[in-house]
Amino acid sequence: MTGSRRRGEKLEHALLTAAWAELLEVGYAKLTIENVAARAGTSTPVIYRRWSTKAKLVLAALAHNVPLQESDIDTGSLRGDLLELVGRGIRRFHRMPGDALPGLITETFREPDVFEKLRRRLVQDEILELIRPFLTRAVERGELRTDRCTDRILRLPFDLLRSESLLYGVMVDDAAIIEIVDDIALPLFRLHCGTPASHT
Repeated sequence: MTGSRRRGEKLEHALLTAAWAELLEVGYAKLTIENVAARAGTSTPVIYRRWSTKAKLVLAALAHNVPLQESDIDTGSLRGDLLELVGRGIRRFHRMPGDALPGLITETFREPDVFEKLRRRLVQDEILELIRPFLTRAVERGELRTDRCTDRILRLPFDLLRSESLLYGVMVDDAAIIEIVDDIALPLFRLHCGTPASHT
């Protein structure tokens, strides 16, 4: 099958799927635009018209193949919501090739616009928007007094998870997730968002 007959979203899907398959097979360092094009059955100019560098292509492939899909979480408790959210995030991280993020971080220092996109993905602004409904529902259930925690407070548990994985190379398992939620996230949210008097 040739790439010449594909257009728009169909072509982009084929390219990003090919890039992801190549990333899984050879890793970030050995990935080339030429091999991605060959896998997708197209030419390198087709890729370069969309993504001018390998870093841009890989970042797009990560977003396409490891999307954020947590808007359906509603377990009935703040603890349950956080455990599910963190668990899905860790599973998503484990799906990424081991050298993808370190390779991107190193290479994108030379590409400020790509580095900014990667930074936004790593700080997971979307995660913060997902957590806020958790807090609102917790207030409605009487678990918290207010849902007005600051972004810094909400980010801390996830910053810790990234540090464990990226900086210290720790494999975050179910026990670690429970520890982070029970010993760090929940006490932090209760302290700064407040626990109603009837729950103290």
